[in-house]
Amino acid sequence: MIIDSIKENSLIAKEYKELLKISYQSLSREDRKLIRLAFNTSVDAHKNQRRKSGEPYVFHPIAVAKIVASKIGLDATCIAAALLHDVIEDTEYSEKTIKDIFGRKITKIVVGLTKISKLSKEENVSLQAENFRKMLLTLNDDVRVILIKIADRLHNMQTLESMSSEKQIKIASETLYIYAPIAHRIGLYDVKSELEDLGLKYTEPEMFYDIKAKIEESKDEQDKYIKNFSRRISEKLRKDNLKFKINGRPKSIYSIRDKILNKNISFEEIYDKFAIRIIYKSDPDNEKFLAWKIYSIITDYYTPNPLRLRDWITSPRSNGYEALHITVVGPGSKWVEVQIRSERMHEIAEKGYAAHYMYKRGNQSENGLEEWLNRLQEVLEDTESNALDFVEDFKLNLYSTEIFVFTPAGELKSLAKGSTALDFAFSIHTGLGLKTRGVKVNGVMVPLSHVLKSGDQIEIIKSENTKPSSNWLDYVKTSRAKAKIRTALKEEKKVLAEEGKEILRRKLKQLKIKFDDKTVNDLGNFLKLKTSLDLFYRVGIGKVDNTQLKKFANYNNRLINFFRKRIRKTNKINQSEKEIINNYDQIVFGNEEEVLEYSLAKCCNAIPGDEVFGFVTINEGIKIHKKTCSNAVGLQSKFAYRILKSKWIDSTVQEYTSTLKISGIDNLGLVNQITKLISNSLNINIKKMNFDTVDNIFKGQITLRVKTKNILNDLIKRLKKINGIEKVIRE
Repeated sequence: MIIDSIKENSLIAKEYKELLKISYQSLSREDRKLIRLAFNTSVDAHKNQRRKSGEPYVFHPIAVAKIVASKIGLDATCIAAALLHDVIEDTEYSEKTIKDIFGRKITKIVVGLTKISKLSKEENVSLQAENFRKMLLTLNDDVRVILIKIADRLHNMQTLESMSSEKQIKIASETLYIYAPIAHRIGLYDVKSELEDLGLKYTEPEMFYDIKAKIEESKDEQDKYIKNFSRRISEKLRKDNLKFKINGRPKSIYSIRDKILNKNISFEEIYDKFAIRIIYKSDPDNEKFLAWKIYSIITDYYTPNPLRLRDWITSPRSNGYEALHITVVGPGSKWVEVQIRSERMHEIAEKGYAAHYMYKRGNQSENGLEEWLNRLQEVLEDTESNALDFVEDFKLNLYSTEIFVFTPAGELKSLAKGSTALDFAFSIHTGLGLKTRGVKVNGVMVPLSHVLKSGDQIEIIKSENTKPSSNWLDYVKTSRAKAKIRTALKEEKKVLAEEGKEILRRKLKQLKIKFDDKTVNDLGNFLKLKTSLDLFYRVGIGKVDNTQLKKFANYNNRLINFFRKRIRKTNKINQSEKEIINNYDQIVFGNEEEVLEYSLAKCCNAIPGDEVFGFVTINEGIKIHKKTCSNAVGLQSKFAYRILKSKWIDSTVQEYTSTLKISGIDNLGLVNQITKLISNSLNINIKKMNFDTVDNIFKGQITLRVKTKNILNDLIKRLKKINGIEKVIRE
């Protein structure tokens, strides 16, 4: 044990030296002194703690500090805060002690991280969503808190193996749902990609390892291609006295997985599995000129695709990202994406926030991250919006790309792609948005829901008599506009709800029904309303009458009797009934493999053999989803406490319905070949089939009855071998 302790201390000292060596920013003597003090404090505070993997706990804060120093590029203050980030929460060191040693600034960051850590342990979904909002408030309070939290999450994901499988899926889902999008929005592209890949490793391991293996197999071929592509243009770039380096960047596993699923194509069909980067030296004044010069040299040799040109140098993204992206026809007639960046632009792309502010020059106007944070603050402080709606709206806007439009005075404004005329009004000012009567785009009147595109010039026509309606929520895309519309609608709703509450009190008294919280809650559920506010509002506008109230009273009595009978019946399931259940394909739940009632979710249509999980709904019992379902990450992240561990138990009796979509080039006798193959396959019955041919291209849909996933997968492989069939996709 003494030897182990000596080894561990030696490793800890080695990690500390590496931390100083890899720091992105140059460290002064004072900086090193501060980091050493934070390091010693962290080692002392965590001296008796170990992680689930068995290693000393202090390795975790050191690893987080290394990510903060190298991948995010923060300063000594943040490196010190990262080393201390778990000290107040997990050790005997108090907030006051840390403040006495390190001062107010570092203590404020550590306290912010402690609050986030406590919030993330909440299990109730509404609290989780509300706490997510509170967590994001730290962005404006001190953005360093969220940056260190992202580093903390990245290291947790890198060491997730020691957790139980349930914890792995919950943490990975939360990472994909919240942390990766925030890293993307702040401009931490490398961190974002690693978070996504690690998230996929635990949520869809089969897909992850399959793509990873294929990337590794094609690496040598890819390296040769990049070398061949670069050879010709390198000579010309050198002749023009440009100092540069060219390298290849493989697409992340997660982004390849997205293309496979979204475009319904195979790995081999993805043409842009990597991008080529040209990073050049330049003084600030010549950056743009040299970028277009390099563009000109490349397009002298390779034909560009004009539709795939992205100029983020003239109009940088709102998180500060700058580059020129072009797609050209490279050697072997393959499409290749080329990213042209100066060294400064590359640093911003790699390090995001930190580099963005390090390179900020003179009185240059700041319209990147700071402007986004200011817009975000308004949305975050809108306590009226439903927390879950907020999370969904916020996520929608995190990943959105941008368009650039003009005010009537010619001022340039950036909006999320897909934004409408009404979104534009709210982006100018909330008061203008709420009073919008009409909109002109390029001088022509358009509906409020009109989707804008880059280059549009927009004029808002306002009226003091205009009030927002609930339809407006369908007209907007941005979270800011939705939040402001909801707030305005709720203000009006509250007034009517107050009147409705008194009306309901009188009506229930006449019907001799007690007016209390339980009655209000039960009546709300009976009418399928989410809140008491909704109920009072509907009464206030005359949508709830005495007939409905009488029906509610009768229903309530019947419901009580029904559940009494149901409980008695469940307790009396005899042995023969259990045998009947077990003879059929059945899903069992939890470690005890309990048999419970369930239904299959229509969004993913799981069949025996699929990896599945159960989700406890509010009104429809347990729903079964595939682990690869498009809704899986959201459900597992937001509603972890309602997820049930589930699996199929094998059977050879019952059949399940599955649908295949087939497309390709129409050949004589093709349909006959398909039906013959299916008919000759054991354990498969055709339930429904239709084919349609347009200009020699056919599309077909076949609904089958199969027993297991393996049988279906085997059929898909055999169908793909038929000459003329291009794609076979299971719905």
